[in-house]
Amino acid sequence: MKHVVSISLGSSRRNHSVEMEFAGEQCRVERIGTDGDLDRMIAMIKDLDGKVDCFGLGGMDLYAWAGEKRYMIRDAKKVARAAAKTPMVDGSGLKNTLEREAILYLSSETDILDGVKQVLMTSAADRYGMALSFWNLGLKVTFGDLLYLLKVPVPINSMKSLQLAVKILAPVVVLLPFKLLYPTGDKQNETAPKFTKYFDRADAIAGDFHLIRRNMPPRLPGKIIITNTTTREDVALLRDMGVKILVTTTPELKGRSFGTNVMEALLVALAGKKEELTGEEYLHWIKELKFVPRIEKLN
Repeated sequence: MKHVVSISLGSSRRNHSVEMEFAGEQCRVERIGTDGDLDRMIAMIKDLDGKVDCFGLGGMDLYAWAGEKRYMIRDAKKVARAAAKTPMVDGSGLKNTLEREAILYLSSETDILDGVKQVLMTSAADRYGMALSFWNLGLKVTFGDLLYLLKVPVPINSMKSLQLAVKILAPVVVLLPFKLLYPTGDKQNETAPKFTKYFDRADAIAGDFHLIRRNMPPRLPGKIIITNTTTREDVALLRDMGVKILVTTTPELKGRSFGTNVMEALLVALAGKKEELTGEEYLHWIKELKFVPRIEKLN
């Protein structure tokens, strides 16, 4: 049996595990939260190193992206070093393949994006593939990297400006403690609305679910949410807020969608590799497993 484990800096309240068959192989897929405890995260990885087929790095990213250039985040580097035998991936390989394809699928195979003119991406530095797909479709996109990561009241409104901002800021930002940039532990279950006018203006809101949840206003009537990891409780919350349609770029596995890091770890394990796959290899496995966006009409 293939066994992949996401060790997450996020809340243990979101833990989940499933056993399913993929491509004729029985697999155990597991997510374990450490409630924001970086030392516990490192200790757990060291304990499981060599005992599982692939680790997913959850609740944080290894890299910030600007085009094809990537910058390693210092705190994530400490975690990655704990895995000496088992490969570790952070989901960026799928973000640049699966999520790029997911937006194209929504455009060509569904009517979900019909009538969508304004998109808010809470952060694009961690989801460059998705950002590029929206931009290439000719949609007006507000990139919220400065707004929701650095709390600077400046929206980014073009790919060129996004690339420039990341190029200038990333070398410094990746040195900051990760908890200053992104909600970890129980903060992932809290909402502190910020710069909500950009949510109100948008027809579709896309990006990391924890960043969306952390910053969203109390109501999102008629909105389309395009995100990654959601639990049954998250779906119920969005329904109560008036969200029209929820799209997750990863499939639902027995009651929830896992993060891209978990699904990327699964693909690496199925491929029998000891390192992240190439873009072509990810696309092969996406097609092999027939991964398409999960679409749920809520209201």
